[in-house]
Amino acid sequence: MQKLILLASVLMIMLSCNNKNKENQRILPESSGNLNDLSVVIDNELWSGSIGETLRETLAAPLDGLPQDEPLFSLKQIPAQVFTGFVRNNREILKIEKGEAGVDIIDNAYARPQKVVVISGENIQEINKQIKENAGKIISTFKAQEIKENQRRIGKSLNKNHKLKENLGVDIKFSSAYRVAKDEENFFWIRKDIPTGYTNLLVYELPIEAIKKEDSLINQIVKIRDSIGQKYIPGPTDGSYMVTEKAYAPHLFETILDNKPTFEVRGIWDVKNAFMSGPFISYIIEDKVNNRYIVAEGFAYAPSVDKRDHLFELEAMIKSIKIE
Repeated sequence: MQKLILLASVLMIMLSCNNKNKENQRILPESSGNLNDLSVVIDNELWSGSIGETLRETLAAPLDGLPQDEPLFSLKQIPAQVFTGFVRNNREILKIEKGEAGVDIIDNAYARPQKVVVISGENIQEINKQIKENAGKIISTFKAQEIKENQRRIGKSLNKNHKLKENLGVDIKFSSAYRVAKDEENFFWIRKDIPTGYTNLLVYELPIEAIKKEDSLINQIVKIRDSIGQKYIPGPTDGSYMVTEKAYAPHLFETILDNKPTFEVRGIWDVKNAFMSGPFISYIIEDKVNNRYIVAEGFAYAPSVDKRDHLFELEAMIKSIKIE
């Protein structure tokens, strides 16, 4: 009898906890905010001083691979005394507080989904030190959240074309606003018209021997890009086609996509024999199982407007990739 009473008590406690968790989920409002907007909760005098300068240098630094300076995140300063009500619902929040030195990352503190990063220190020097030492972690935390949010928005209206998966064994979630502009020889060109131009996604495969890791990777990648552009991406006039801008060396990083070693390349494209250019982001994924590389590249043509968010959408689409 005592065991039964104990078991019943445990079950009641578990049910109570579950109900409380569900209740907490229900009362949290939906988070809001434009993509890549970051609310910075900090007193005016600190924002105007060295801490604000360090935050701007770190979180609003120019994004690699764009033709003009655009910040990694758009920062909006909020004094602590007005950080109440709906202001707390922003999806990305960074708070500066006085206290024991450290960086805390909190999920869904005021809304859902949400990331709150709290940076603290006993004085200005300690806070600046925490920002600089943890910059990589802070940036990756916010960026991962924004990638997830962008993918959620894309998922509301997915393109139902399955040829990419059928022909290449590659699944990428892209919105119904995109259309397949070219499908030939296992090369796919997917594009979307925007008010000022268009955004594009290229997906194709390369034999594993196409890239020799002991040689200059950038030179090899540029050569491959230019040959693909000449073959598949014509420009507006006869003899014109997309190439890599020679005046700006692309940025090369190593990362992981779909649990596979990947080269990430950011740079500027232009059109040979024509006046067109824009940013691109390319992922070259090593698919050892199928003895090949899968290349997924996004590029945008949007003259006279900011391009960060267009490229970010393409990045979010590519990062949904699954290779069979």
